[in-house]
Amino acid sequence: MTRYFATGVLVLALAVPLTSEVIEQVLVRVNGDILTKSEFEQRQVAALRTRAELGNVSPESAELKKAISEVTPDLVLDAVDELLLVQRGKEKGYVLGDEQFKSILDNIKKQNNLEDEERFQAALKQEGMTLIELRRSLERQMLVSRIVQAEVLERVRIDEDEAKAYYEAHKTEFSTPAAITLREILIEVPTTDRGVNAAQDDEAKEKALALRNRLLAGEPFARLAADVSDAPSKANGGLVGPINHDELAPALQVLVDGMKVGDISQPTRIQRGYQLLQLESRSEPKVKTLEEARNEIGDKIGEQKTQQERVKYLDKLRAEATIVWHNVELEKAYEQALAQRRAR
Repeated sequence: MTRYFATGVLVLALAVPLTSEVIEQVLVRVNGDILTKSEFEQRQVAALRTRAELGNVSPESAELKKAISEVTPDLVLDAVDELLLVQRGKEKGYVLGDEQFKSILDNIKKQNNLEDEERFQAALKQEGMTLIELRRSLERQMLVSRIVQAEVLERVRIDEDEAKAYYEAHKTEFSTPAAITLREILIEVPTTDRGVNAAQDDEAKEKALALRNRLLAGEPFARLAADVSDAPSKANGGLVGPINHDELAPALQVLVDGMKVGDISQPTRIQRGYQLLQLESRSEPKVKTLEEARNEIGDKIGEQKTQQERVKYLDKLRAEATIVWHNVELEKAYEQALAQRRAR
């Protein structure tokens, strides 16, 4: 898969023939640090591999070319952003120490069931990555995370007025819809290529009516469902739900709206046969109070403000940086993504 996409990304106007003197093509320099062609192709490959619709396309296909043109602007903007943040992290003196790297590596191995060294090395090879490259990648992630924590998140503050305003404008986000729990008994009506036999249909309906009378006389619904129902729910005593009221079919909404908890419906003809329903429970819609929703509000506002502050911080770093492009097409893609971000 990696080899296949690596061929596909070359359709982008990035390739310059390498000579014996040129080891790697530099696409952009950011304060002296570089983004190379191979590094950027790896980002493209990673992005394209998440798109299942590209699994069977050829490297020359218009579909693949279109996908590359779609992902490239954001990818190159992210790559420059990462360089700026990593540089700032290094200026602050953040480093990924040996012990920290070992701890992270052990956790990766454990989570991916790769504690056997041979399997781990095979997985690295499959990803086209060496241990040194993995460490560099993890260090970049750590530096970005630390600098965002230290210089972006510290600027995010949410006051009471903001929390109240968000709550009032988004109450539906903090509501629990009405829900019901039912029990069902299904008496199936046999079908053939000729359709339904009228006598068998009548027989099933009579059986359902008889069962309803037994239920009204006090026999437990769950026990009868387990004994005679043809629905899969018989294994659970006919229990179905809880189901959000709004997700019910309109006809079923009308039916259950006219029932009280404990009520048993008349036999209802559905596609498979005759169905008896008992309303087991009903919960009314509930809107959380401001206090109950406070943590969720904090998360939602915090996420928005963090993104805003991150963009401001990156714009500041960008204004102070020296960015020199060596690829016109990528520079255009970068400017396109930057303009779209600022327009949001």
